Amino acid sequence: MAPVPGSGLAKGLAVTLRTLTKKTVTEQYPEVQPELPPRTRGVIGLFEENCTVCMLCARECPDWCIYIDSHKETVPPAAPGGRERSRNVLDRFAIDFSLCMYCGICIEVCPFDALFWSPEFEYAETDIRELTHERDKLREWMWTVPAPPALDPGAEEPKEIAAARKAADKLAAARRAEQPAPAREEGPA
Repeated sequence: MAPVPGSGLAKGLAVTLRTLTKKTVTEQYPEVQPELPPRTRGVIGLFEENCTVCMLCARECPDWCIYIDSHKETVPPAAPGGRERSRNVLDRFAIDFSLCMYCGICIEVCPFDALFWSPEFEYAETDIRELTHERDKLREWMWTVPAPPALDPGAEEPKEIAAARKAADKLAAARRAEQPAPAREEGPA
């Protein structure tokens, strides 16, 4: 069956008329902050204490927008007669948000939970060079990272927690077995 000429125009006008009758909802943005979903990808925050300078985030970033500089430092032995250890010390950690495509690969590959999504989105700049946030600025974003969502009450307990609870119960039972039974005092009959 051939389409009727002008049917597309009639359908378009019908949509327009339906929309005209609905009440509009306008959010007054600067005065009223929007209600953001819990997993909003706004800006990346750095928890510097967890960063071991493993460079996984910089290597896996498809845009190469993460810049990390570090140096090695020797740590004295923990026990006498031990050997000195070397560890990486973070000198610079920066993310260029003018290049970042907010894919989240850096956050997923971080084995030490040093990177987190913050729902903050108001970090526009007039100069593109100021969109490279250094570690001090990234640390400030950590204050805006929301707490993780609560666990599903119907979910089974993680195996790590179950194993820890089993070991703690076994240790408590062993301690109770080691304690002598309280002596009963016999009084005059």
